[in-house]
Amino acid sequence: MAWLVAGLGNPGREYARTRHNAGRMVVDVLAEGTGLKKVRFLPAEAADVRIAGEQVHLVASTRFMNESGPAYASFATKRGIDPDHVIAVHDELEVPPGELVVKLGGGSAGHNGLKSLTRALGTPAYHRVRVGIGRPPGRQDPADYVLQPLGAKSAADLEITVRRAAEAVVCLIEEGLDVTQQRFNRGAAGR
Repeated sequence: MAWLVAGLGNPGREYARTRHNAGRMVVDVLAEGTGLKKVRFLPAEAADVRIAGEQVHLVASTRFMNESGPAYASFATKRGIDPDHVIAVHDELEVPPGELVVKLGGGSAGHNGLKSLTRALGTPAYHRVRVGIGRPPGRQDPADYVLQPLGAKSAADLEITVRRAAEAVVCLIEEGLDVTQQRFNRGAAGR
């Protein structure tokens, strides 16, 4: 069965280099050399690649995060992809910057992209690659924190984490959940 990698983020140039677009950035890294193209009849862009002999659809919704779930679910349904072969890649406030957590299932932790995806798929039983961005400093509103443009140092640090998250996606498809968690989850070897 094919895989779907859902790169959660917001469309538009003004959101391209924000923490909230970490998932979309991972899909862009995985699509390097191929590039995403508009999907007919769906508000999404996609690229098809092969990883370890498996067909992998890299998908980014062109709708805002809180309403992006139906695009991913429709893409999965049209291609016969079950939820356990969906990998949602997203930013995570509860994970320290630079760290990753890979898991199967779970709640949304208030993440509107995950809420939308879970509703659209009808189940929370899909894989997640949680890209750590940490909590905002001081009393800054989390919504402002995740959507503010990144400075040069923060952007460079996030780029390193995004590339590790792309490696985690490849590992998940090639070697499965247990190996990926041991290798990439925060505090794990291989950090």
